[in-house]
Amino acid sequence: MASLLNTNARTRVVVADDSRLMRRILSDALTRQGFDVVAGAANGDEALAACNEHRPDAMTLDLHMPGLDGLGVLRALKAGKATSVPVIVVSAFSPAHGARAVDALAEGAFDLVAKPAMGESMDEFTKELAKKVNDAADSGKARTRRRVTTAASVTPLIAKPAAPLAPRVAARPRVGGKKFVMIASSTGGPKALGELIPRLPSPLGSGSVIVQHMPPGFTTSLATRLDGSSPLNVIEAKAGDAVDPKRLLLAPGGAHLRMDTGGRVRLSDDAPMGGLRPRADLTIADVANIYGPNLLLVVLTGMGKDGLEGAKAVKAAGGRILVESESTCVVYGMPRAVAEAGLADEILPLHDLPAAIAREAGA
Repeated sequence: MASLLNTNARTRVVVADDSRLMRRILSDALTRQGFDVVAGAANGDEALAACNEHRPDAMTLDLHMPGLDGLGVLRALKAGKATSVPVIVVSAFSPAHGARAVDALAEGAFDLVAKPAMGESMDEFTKELAKKVNDAADSGKARTRRRVTTAASVTPLIAKPAAPLAPRVAARPRVGGKKFVMIASSTGGPKALGELIPRLPSPLGSGSVIVQHMPPGFTTSLATRLDGSSPLNVIEAKAGDAVDPKRLLLAPGGAHLRMDTGGRVRLSDDAPMGGLRPRADLTIADVANIYGPNLLLVVLTGMGKDGLEGAKAVKAAGGRILVESESTCVVYGMPRAVAEAGLADEILPLHDLPAAIAREAGA
């Protein structure tokens, strides 16, 4: 398998896992992909010490470790107790592990990769691991560049500072029927959804659905977490589920969520598109065809361009589009693609989206 890295300066990674065998597997996989594994850690304290000593570009993190566990590491990083580093959670899946992985994303982990089960392809696991570690490192470097640029752009008091660019806000639409709400998100999405969904009213419009890029199984835990804090009934979608204004359907990891003209869910195991299953573009195209001008698309933080082709279908059908602004995105990829294509009706920070969605949906 060809390396994902093409630069002379290799991305430096800390691997934290209490299993010596798993540390070796992860380290060997990353080294073959061109990364420089600068340290291994068997527990949370060692992980934090390695971050302070080596200042890596990224860290892979197991959640179940003796002493300070993975969640403790994430909380310590958030509290500034060690050098900040983007974290990829590498976790086995079970209902308990899935819930902790979702908690880790809410605590600031960049993304997660499921450890391969017996008989699953190591090549696919290695490819996904390398891509997400590379994305995490790039995101961390980009944030550092933004901080440096912001600091360097501070002007003397005698100079008049330039006005900041304001988010694009379109005129409010004419009052019409209730809208169906479609939300698409990826990297950083679980944390954003944890802030957004509990602030949405029930009932909401004519119904709602989320496509969040996550490995199979983990979406069950995400739905449970969101349901426990939200007025809406949040469930992982099953084939045959019908839309309901009081219910929010979450696409299950590992399946494309399609919707028939009667507003019922159909799950597809068609091949991943661009490495993604579920793919938001497919769901968006279906609901654009069904709801037309009575559709509201919301695009949150995420890597890549999933949602762009769907957004074109929404605009062609007369629907409305809100996107999260760069200021609150973990990764300004999916929203940027839609905004730069001129398809967004409003570009808003995350904290302003609940009220805008409720207003647009006719809640």
